[in-house]
Amino acid sequence: MAGMTIGLVLDLFGTFFFAMSGCILAARRKFDIIGSLFLGTLAGLGGGIIRDLILDTVPSAFTNPLYFVPPVLAALLVFFLFRSVERFQRPLLIFDAGGLALFCITGTVKALTLGMNPVASALLGLTTAVGGGMLRDVVANRVPQLFNPDDLYAVPAMLGSALVVVLWSAGIYGTAAAVGVAAVVFGLRVVSLHYGWHIPHAAPVRYTDRHGD
Repeated sequence: MAGMTIGLVLDLFGTFFFAMSGCILAARRKFDIIGSLFLGTLAGLGGGIIRDLILDTVPSAFTNPLYFVPPVLAALLVFFLFRSVERFQRPLLIFDAGGLALFCITGTVKALTLGMNPVASALLGLTTAVGGGMLRDVVANRVPQLFNPDDLYAVPAMLGSALVVVLWSAGIYGTAAAVGVAAVVFGLRVVSLHYGWHIPHAAPVRYTDRHGD
């Protein structure tokens, strides 16, 4: 029961962080509060819904009304405090990093709990972490952060999902471990943003005509 409680808490915080990122983007796109609520809900719940559909289970958001509280709260906060939020540097990316750190954990744990193998569980954890952000960006007519060549976006989430699988397999996953993994993922994401880390780009192949035609 304790494990389920911490899982729900992490899920709700992750939903709030991603919902904030969606609502901030909506405000920047001059959406009204309904559009902001929709984009925040899509960002906060989209990844989990994709995961649950793959797992062939009813999405958690449709079985527990608590999941709709964070998007509503985020929409109201951004609506009334948007100018204050904008004073901070890159708030959208910071909230996105928080959601990424929590959802890679909860997504992986849910898959493991339902009996998925370690590799599939890690992939579903990654899907949970990046799915909502992708839907948010596509609907807002923005290139998804996942495809930004100058960003490590998916790498921290991949690392977090893998760490959860290792800890779970070793029988030492718990609240402290979850907090530790979240801190590692969030820290890596923020540091990568600060220093502009990215995966080396694939070098384009250049064809030369040896005959000079």
